[in-house]
Amino acid sequence: MTHNITLIRGDGVGPELAEATRRVLEATGVKFNWDIQDAGVDIMETAGTPLPPQVLESIRKNKVAIKAPITTPIGTGFRSVNVAIRKELDLYACLRPSKSYAGVRSRYENIDLVIVRENTEDLYAGIEFEEGKPETKKLINEIEKISKKKIRPDSGISIKPISKTGTEKIVRFAFDYAVENKRKKVTAITKANIMKYTDGLFYHVAREVAKNYEGKIEYEERLIDNMCMQLVQKPEIYDVMVLPNLYGDILSDLCAGLAGGLGIAPGANIGKDIAVFEAVHGSAPKYKGQNKVNPTALILSGVMMLRYLKETGAADRLEKAVAKVIAEGKEVTYDLKPHRDDPTAVGTSQMADAIIKALA
Repeated sequence: MTHNITLIRGDGVGPELAEATRRVLEATGVKFNWDIQDAGVDIMETAGTPLPPQVLESIRKNKVAIKAPITTPIGTGFRSVNVAIRKELDLYACLRPSKSYAGVRSRYENIDLVIVRENTEDLYAGIEFEEGKPETKKLINEIEKISKKKIRPDSGISIKPISKTGTEKIVRFAFDYAVENKRKKVTAITKANIMKYTDGLFYHVAREVAKNYEGKIEYEERLIDNMCMQLVQKPEIYDVMVLPNLYGDILSDLCAGLAGGLGIAPGANIGKDIAVFEAVHGSAPKYKGQNKVNPTALILSGVMMLRYLKETGAADRLEKAVAKVIAEGKEVTYDLKPHRDDPTAVGTSQMADAIIKALA
């Protein structure tokens, strides 16, 4: 079977990472029909936008995409190209595994955690009111009337919507992921002791969903501040974690740090019938064209994509090949060496070559 896949090359070092990942994915033997698209600052002058309509059209048509890092241009009206893609395609679930690989520098060993982050609601919904604007003053007055609580008149205001519908979808996604991937526990994480009607609703809905998985998956709850300490002290007792948008954003980077950093952190944004796989690190424009940046995160995102496509055997072989190259530590980029100025470090393309060789 040949899979039709949208390949978004990104900007900065994105095109180099995209090419390395394309070659590695093809080396698994899986057949792809690539629909190559561009987005980001590199096409602003010619396209007039960092996110041309044809990019979204391609993803809608193919249903699956893999995206290299994209820089969000300042002053264009875009809060984020990445956020725009998620919103336009209703990619409500952000999936971020964090896993230890031998050879990656870290204070921890045997990290194997999965963050499931709600992608469309919470403070990141983008409902904000600027300080000093007439509509903001009007909103403050209305809130004071309804809540009987005072708000400083020079405040900016953000609205935090958390719905039963959105929460049920993301919690069910987390439990289904746990079942399908033979995980044991789902932990819901909020600050419900303070935000009783938003975070409290998240817990209420999560408990109802969890009843459908009794006997299959353990369910528990933690407060976000305590959870940060718990992950630093004893990450081994956690498994799949499901969170509202903001908390999920923060903890996903914390968990990536436990495993060794964003350079090995894959990600996916998944909706009802569309999925976009991406490395979560930036586009590092200062390294553009230097064949220097670690391709592991995007390649591991490709591993996630293969599993989504039910190409499980190819996914397992590719992950083992990546792990082997990193563990050997010879043909890896500078950031994976014991010393970052190690002259034996190889480039992006050469590390991809080593992974392809390990697949053989």
